[in-house]
Amino acid sequence: MENYFVPASQYSLESRVANSRFIATISPAFSVDEAKDFITKLNKKYADATHNVPVFIIGHGSSMISHSSDNGEPSGTAGRPALSVLKGSGLGDAVLVITRYFGGTKLGTGGLVKAYSDSAREIIAAVPKAKKTLVHYASLECPYSLYELIARTIRKHQGWINSESFTDNVKLAYSISVTSYDELQNAFKELSNGRIQSLINKPDQVSLILIKDSMDK
Repeated sequence: MENYFVPASQYSLESRVANSRFIATISPAFSVDEAKDFITKLNKKYADATHNVPVFIIGHGSSMISHSSDNGEPSGTAGRPALSVLKGSGLGDAVLVITRYFGGTKLGTGGLVKAYSDSAREIIAAVPKAKKTLVHYASLECPYSLYELIARTIRKHQGWINSESFTDNVKLAYSISVTSYDELQNAFKELSNGRIQSLINKPDQVSLILIKDSMDK
């Protein structure tokens, strides 16, 4: 599958333009229904706002589904500019709602386009990014003396520890990018002189997980 960046979590950012408040809120969304549910939630949260302008992109690249609405702003001054910024950002699977509380000063067509475009650019730059990628779910058993080192090694390879069990030894269940799995196993062998080996639970089973990363890398 294609790897691409998505918002790591819901994130909000507020700005002011000529006394109007603009609150941009972005979130990951992996289906049209998820995006619509998020938009509905924001409409309820900011029910007293002058406008709640929604845009979303589901997927990435040639398979992208996109949507925008001006939500009462003059045609082409809000949703379309914000969607254009979102499409050009490199993100996928993202929903964005830009809330406006009118401050008494009209911005004009050009001012609105700039305000909504700037709001979209600022939230996209600020939101923590993540990668959508295929992973293996695996498990291992190690002595207590190696537990901290094993845990750090998993995190160093951008793996996630999902559960831990402490009995005679420590049992760890974790998830790791498919492309990083072999490298992690080699690291385990080196630090344990070949004693530690992982088992992929239910071979050939993979799932989706968000791996935190930076788009600048």
